[in-house]
Amino acid sequence: MTLPARIDVVVPAHDEESGIGGCVDALADAIRVLRRAHPAVEASVVVVLDGCTDRTAMVLRSTAAADPLWTEVHLEVVETAHLGVGRARAVGTTRALATGPAPSERWTAHTDADSRVDPGWLVQQVEAHADGAHVLVGAVVPDPDDLDPVVLARWTHAHPPGSTLGHVHGANLGLRGDVCLAIGGFDPVPEHEDVRLVERARALGFDVRATTDLPVVTSGRFDGRTPGGYAEHLRRTYGDAS
Repeated sequence: MTLPARIDVVVPAHDEESGIGGCVDALADAIRVLRRAHPAVEASVVVVLDGCTDRTAMVLRSTAAADPLWTEVHLEVVETAHLGVGRARAVGTTRALATGPAPSERWTAHTDADSRVDPGWLVQQVEAHADGAHVLVGAVVPDPDDLDPVVLARWTHAHPPGSTLGHVHGANLGLRGDVCLAIGGFDPVPEHEDVRLVERARALGFDVRATTDLPVVTSGRFDGRTPGGYAEHLRRTYGDAS
């Protein structure tokens, strides 16, 4: 199978003024790497500002304005009422797939506004398409700067290489455009929309692959945007630094 004609990155953001700048800068670095490796693949980014009440929009726009890459790469900003992460991710995906090449020639890559992708992340994503994957489930690691040293050591001890293979995170997830449409996209739920999508893809017999290469660095905060998300998992499992 050939490389996709386009890769569309979808980023939901709810009150992420402290993280969105790093997220956008990391995506810019990944697009530059993609251009060098596979110059024929177009890249596009949709950020869904999901009912933001802080400075997320301002930081996003100032970060993009400071980097000339964004005068060449399509960056769409969609502002909505507060929908929740599942609906926000669905809105962004719908906008991304509304124009451009046929969905079978597209790959949608998903991350979060409090996360920073690896410079090679987009290359990894488009090469999954070229290798015939329908869905790629990637790994995440908490930002060590956000964790107390005791908590970080506990997390590191509990996560030897490969231990998170197959764990589903919306901050590191990709799937072919036509597959996304075939399985109904992301459910409009307040959390675990990523897990539900992957479970449905597996149940329908699509080729779901997992990797721990090139993990996405995501916030290590304990106060998350969803009640049962990654932040709550960190707090419950590793949060006591005593």
